[in-house]
Amino acid sequence: MEQSALSLLPPILAILMVILTRKVLLSLGAGIVVSALLLGKGNIAESFSVLWKSVQGVFMEDGGINTWNMYLLSFLFLLGALTALVNMAGGTKAFGEWAAARVKSRIGAQLLTIGLGIIIFIDDYFNALAVGQVARPITDRHRVSRAKLAYLIDSTSAPICVIAPISSWGAYIIGIIGTVFATHQVTNLSAFTAFIQMIPMNLYVWAALGLVFVITVSNADFGLMKKHESRALKTGVLYDPDTVIPGQMKESLPTSDHGTIGHLFWPIAALFAGTLAVIVWTGVKASERGASLMEIFGNADVSLALVLGGIFALLIAVALFFRQKAVNKSINVSHLLKGIRAGMASMLPAVLILIFAWIMITLIEDLGTGEYLGNAAAHSQLNIAFLPVILFIVAGLVAFSTGTSWGAFGILLPIAGQIAAATSMELLLPALAAVLAGSVFGDHCSPISDTTILSSTGAGCNHMDHVLTQLPYALLSALIAGAGFIVLGLTKSTLLGLVTVAVLLAIMAFVKKDKSLHE
Repeated sequence: MEQSALSLLPPILAILMVILTRKVLLSLGAGIVVSALLLGKGNIAESFSVLWKSVQGVFMEDGGINTWNMYLLSFLFLLGALTALVNMAGGTKAFGEWAAARVKSRIGAQLLTIGLGIIIFIDDYFNALAVGQVARPITDRHRVSRAKLAYLIDSTSAPICVIAPISSWGAYIIGIIGTVFATHQVTNLSAFTAFIQMIPMNLYVWAALGLVFVITVSNADFGLMKKHESRALKTGVLYDPDTVIPGQMKESLPTSDHGTIGHLFWPIAALFAGTLAVIVWTGVKASERGASLMEIFGNADVSLALVLGGIFALLIAVALFFRQKAVNKSINVSHLLKGIRAGMASMLPAVLILIFAWIMITLIEDLGTGEYLGNAAAHSQLNIAFLPVILFIVAGLVAFSTGTSWGAFGILLPIAGQIAAATSMELLLPALAAVLAGSVFGDHCSPISDTTILSSTGAGCNHMDHVLTQLPYALLSALIAGAGFIVLGLTKSTLLGLVTVAVLLAIMAFVKKDKSLHE
């Protein structure tokens, strides 16, 4: 039953249910149960054993604690507490007032968010959560909907990380490329050089980033996003009040009127500095003497860095809270404990969704869903000129179904290498780039993707609101990138593929601008 068409049933069921019911945990739960039943071959006892093993895998690994998952969940709770204390100290309010005097428009607020997303390329998790904390006060003040903020964050996290060699993504991808090259005896090119040469070939990245700028500058929102943006602009209501918002405080907490920008800046600066310092420290510790910066980042323990950076930032926030207490007698120690508790509780919806998604991803991996789709592509009779676009589509399907772009990289990069070696090595780099591009596209569309979940969390947006509003934009970017990959495959020219993407983006910008003039 593994690696058959039946392996597609759980992700399809979960995705359809989540779109139809908008109940993420219920939909993921249904997908999890069906996956367990398939793996247990219908035997209830065996299926329960499979399910229990996958649940344990979230928390335990190789007889010990699954530190990656536990550190990431801990970081979410720390971030919730940090947000609460910054709000109570008046830092968020002060920063919003400061930004309002300098960022004069909704477009400016959105461009600032995009800029932050591009600059913070170390890790997609860190990007999604940190950018949300900094940008949200500004976008809220300018009535940018939370759905739009989540889209801006998501479209500048994974797309930037996948083309940044000095990042957790870059190190992982270069490692796989090195294995592919060794397998097929590619000696005229290093894995790092190949990665650099593939950056302009990653057409989905350029289509997605280009679309972000076009949509922002021309105010050309469409679909459900336009509904969210219109409501925010007209009423000031930034999200559907009837939905669950991750990170939203359920308790009323006091906010100081004596807060300064420093009450936001110093904790966030501590978060950045502390996380980066631990990334470098753990990377150096795990690397040999004389290792390159890329190798250091590749060997770093990013999840540990997030936790220690979060603890450092929280300690700074606590110190500033006590300093604020000296000038604001209405704030006391009980408020500190209440704020920490409420902040952590606000992250519980995001934590539960992430745990369910991890269980689902583990079971889908055991079913061989990704391998099934990858092998289907490898054994299909295809015109070699269409190899890049076909791999782009298949990678999108794999990442969409499995909820992980990294999993798609691991499955499909070796397959792409095999196909190119058996047909035309001239298309090796375009084929590998197409896999990277399609994986990010599928990740953008998938409601079970951890990156998508964390983008919703960072923006303070309902998860399904983010998925459904971003989906049309991701599909449009994919259509543009797909056309570029067809041109690249037919002409063997990266430049012409990029020109195709640029021309289509320009046409779309002109059409949307012309339409807005006549509305």
